Amino acid sequence: MAPARSKTQALWLTLFGGALGLHRWWLGGIGRGWALAYPLPTLLGLYGVLRMRDLGLDDRLSWLLVPLLGLALSAAALEAILTGLTPAHQWEARHGTGTGASHWGTVLGVIVALMAGATVLLGTLAFAGQKYFEWEAAPPVAALGSQGQQGPLSAQNSKVLSP
Repeated sequence: MAPARSKTQALWLTLFGGALGLHRWWLGGIGRGWALAYPLPTLLGLYGVLRMRDLGLDDRLSWLLVPLLGLALSAAALEAILTGLTPAHQWEARHGTGTGASHWGTVLGVIVALMAGATVLLGTLAFAGQKYFEWEAAPPVAALGSQGQQGPLSAQNSKVLSP
C-alpha cells in the first residue's frame, strides 16, 4: 500500500510540476507509466522558446514547438483543477484515509490553476493563430529573384497596389 497523499499537496505539485509529470511520480500507482510521456512535449516546447530567442521570431520550427509548451502547461493546470475537485471519498479510496479533505489551500490552488491554465491556453492559441496567418501571408519564394530582388510577380503586385 502506498503512503497517504494529501489532495492539497497533490494539487500544488500538479500545478507547478505537472508539465514534467512530477505529480504522477509522487502519487504512484498506474499513473507512473504516464509520467514518462509528460517531459517530452514540455522539453520540446522549451527548446522552441530557446530557439526562438536565439534565432528570432521568423524561425518556423519554433512556431511549431512553442505551442507544445503552452499545451503541456495548460494540461497540467487542467489536471490540477481535476485533482482539487475530486470528491473526498474518491480521493481517500485511492490515496489513503484522511487525505481527501478540501481546505483553503485546495480552493486557492483550484483558482490559481484555473486562472493560469486559461491564460496560458489563450496565449498559446493566439500565438499559434498569429504565426499561422503570418505563414500564410508570407510572400511566395518564387516571387523573390536572385539576391532578394523582386521578381516579375512582385513587380505586378506593387503596380496594382500603387495609385
